Amino acid sequence: MASNFAARANQALMQSSPKWRLAIWLLLMLSASLWTLQLWQNGAQVQSDILAMLPHLQQDKLTERALNQVEATLADQVYIALVAKDETTAISAAKLLMQKLEADLVARGKQGALTDIRSADIQLGEALGQFYFPHRFKLLTAPQAEALASQNIESLIEAATAQLYNAFSYANSNLLAQDPLLLFPANLLTLAPSSKVRASQGILLANQGDNVAAVVMAKGRESAFNPNAQLAQMTALTQGLDAVKQSYPDITVLKAGALFHALAATQTAKSEISILGLASLLGVIALVWLAFRSVMPLLLAIVTISSGLLLAVTFTLSVFGELHLLTLVFGTSLIGIAIDYSFHFYCERLSDTERSAKATVAYIFPTVTLAFITSALAYVGIGLAPFPGMQQVAIFCAAGLLGAYLTLILAYPLLAGSRLPAGSRPLALAGTYLSSLTQLSKRFTTPLGMGMFALVILVWCLVGVTKLTVDDDIRHLQQSPASVTEPENQLRQLLSGGTDNQFLLVRAPSEEALLQQLERVSPMLNAAIANQELGNYVSLSRYLPSHRKQDTAYHLQGEIYQTQIDTVLTSLGLDENLKPELQAAYLAAKTEYITPAAFFTLGAGKQLAPLWLAPNEANSPVSNGALNDGGVSAEHGADHGAVQGADYGADYGAIILLGGIQQIDTLKARFAHDESVQLIDKVADISAVMGHYRLLTLKLLALALGIALLLFSLNFGFKKAAVVVAVPALAALLTLATLGLTGSPLSLFHALALILVFGIGIDYSLFFASAQNHGKAVMMAVFMSACSTLLAFGLLAFSQTQAIHYFGLTLSLGIGFTFLLSPLILTTTLALTTNQLLTTKKS
Repeated sequence: MASNFAARANQALMQSSPKWRLAIWLLLMLSASLWTLQLWQNGAQVQSDILAMLPHLQQDKLTERALNQVEATLADQVYIALVAKDETTAISAAKLLMQKLEADLVARGKQGALTDIRSADIQLGEALGQFYFPHRFKLLTAPQAEALASQNIESLIEAATAQLYNAFSYANSNLLAQDPLLLFPANLLTLAPSSKVRASQGILLANQGDNVAAVVMAKGRESAFNPNAQLAQMTALTQGLDAVKQSYPDITVLKAGALFHALAATQTAKSEISILGLASLLGVIALVWLAFRSVMPLLLAIVTISSGLLLAVTFTLSVFGELHLLTLVFGTSLIGIAIDYSFHFYCERLSDTERSAKATVAYIFPTVTLAFITSALAYVGIGLAPFPGMQQVAIFCAAGLLGAYLTLILAYPLLAGSRLPAGSRPLALAGTYLSSLTQLSKRFTTPLGMGMFALVILVWCLVGVTKLTVDDDIRHLQQSPASVTEPENQLRQLLSGGTDNQFLLVRAPSEEALLQQLERVSPMLNAAIANQELGNYVSLSRYLPSHRKQDTAYHLQGEIYQTQIDTVLTSLGLDENLKPELQAAYLAAKTEYITPAAFFTLGAGKQLAPLWLAPNEANSPVSNGALNDGGVSAEHGADHGAVQGADYGADYGAIILLGGIQQIDTLKARFAHDESVQLIDKVADISAVMGHYRLLTLKLLALALGIALLLFSLNFGFKKAAVVVAVPALAALLTLATLGLTGSPLSLFHALALILVFGIGIDYSLFFASAQNHGKAVMMAVFMSACSTLLAFGLLAFSQTQAIHYFGLTLSLGIGFTFLLSPLILTTTLALTTNQLLTTKKS
């Protein structure tokens, strides 16, 4: 049925006019160009975040929302530490930097690259004091609560008396009149997280050996993974830091944040696009010139590649609305595949110079069509993986192949009409190579030769596959240069470890239950810090006591204001007339509580608001500030938008940020049996998903080989179909074995590359299986095709990005093995045909 369809389509092509075909092709290319231009004008953009290529995790709504909150809050933060020999210089340099950044923001207005420029908040303590003081009857520190519970009020009186006579005491007459035992100041001090940093003159300071580091923080107005935003943010920072260097030349600058990782990734990707793409293009041009010695094949080769790239960009932008830089890096390999159609066309023309361009297209149409379908299906197989980036690669390359295929079918009959110079030498070389392979293969047809060949292949595969290891850790897919990671690590140490990308998600059915859960978790985290499993954490339990805890504190303070008030006033020498007012204030506070809603209206509360996840809030507040004393995100990219929709379930949730994690497995074990507390480790979760889909991809490859065997059996018969499918299958097996022997770990990107090895290898096999006239033209075309593909994918193997390196290395090995094995199909086919003839004669 497939062959009948191809025959009818071929007949229709022969009857159509080359001029009409060219007109249709020109209309398609013009429409694609105009549509692409409109997409760019409507906001299509280039994405540079490698983590945008990673799979979407299947999470419940609350977990998904928590991930988005943390990512949106931390991802665009920028941290600058100015290290000086003394505190005065560090503070002055930090103030100058903030002044320059704020001046840039004022000058540019809404176009300012960096916002929320800050260091320490000198008004934070005063704002917290004003908020919490009316609720002082609901607050007690642990020692205060213990003293009141044991009715040891004398110890509190002694502590208050000591404060009264302390020269540096914070006590004054107004405070004593409202808080005679001076309990509130101690409660206010507990709100400040323990940290290595301190504040002076509004600047956050930390010691680095004998030096002092002043820390300045800011937030990018746009995503750090937007190349235009990167340029604007780096320009503002560079101008500010240049001014600092001019005034304080001995200052050392430490930088951290997603911006610097994204910038390094963008520069690497752009460099590789330029170098790899140009090298691949020049290699293909040289290959065409050496083979055909004519300008027209060169021009048509460029037209074929250009039309393929045009449709690739058009389809990708239409489907995704953006184009990933790494898709373009992967897409350079399209040059080596799209040009294959041009090679097969011109090699067939060389083999029969009397045949017209239209007749040549008609002659190769069935095989090229089948090859295009199998290659496109291989790319579709890659697109089945739940990776936005790899789905882009699949669409990009499949559409690019379509563009090259349509160019061959529609444009070549008219544009390639001119005759070629004599090209007997390339064909003769191809014929000589085939003859040599034929002679070599005859040696393997003997029992001894076949046994030796099979033994070598078997040993190679067994040894290599047994040594093969796996590595699904996404952190190994992109490694920023030391110039980025080393300063960030130093800055993280200054800031008590910063904030890691792992965090705890605590959930409960009600607001009060959630606050109580947070209070239960905090001692467990304190124990983890004591055991050096964790460096620090940020939890709302420090700022938002539960109603139960507030009620407990209130009832305990009843011992002061209802039972022992006379004793307190007398012991401290205070006026007894304060008693009615104190008791009235105490009674009035009974129904007043510290609530999340009120706390999040504060400046400090707004910064912590993203840690609170109330149900049915489609757009909860997202901080523009840091969530701790300069937390540095270890995850350098994310989806920055909030989860769409309003249905987040009925649970309340709270995020506890973790920093300086030393023993992640031990930390997980602490909460392993607690359903209300979940340690969110996106890196580990994505790595697990990658491992799952690596196995699934290899199973799909085996299934694809089986389906191909079934389909080809309908056209070629089972024996010949088995030989056609055996070539890419054996090439894939030898590739895996070679990876094992060279110590390269197996990842999902290796498995995805093997899908393409299958798609391209099937093309080579099909052309040889369909070859006529001893296959010299096919051998030459496959040789040129393999060279161009190896140029493209071989260069990808030198990429600095591990994901691309793995992809390119696997494809280079796979295509190399396929090229060596595929000509054997011709000799095997001849042997099968000879055997059939002998059998027929005997019968």
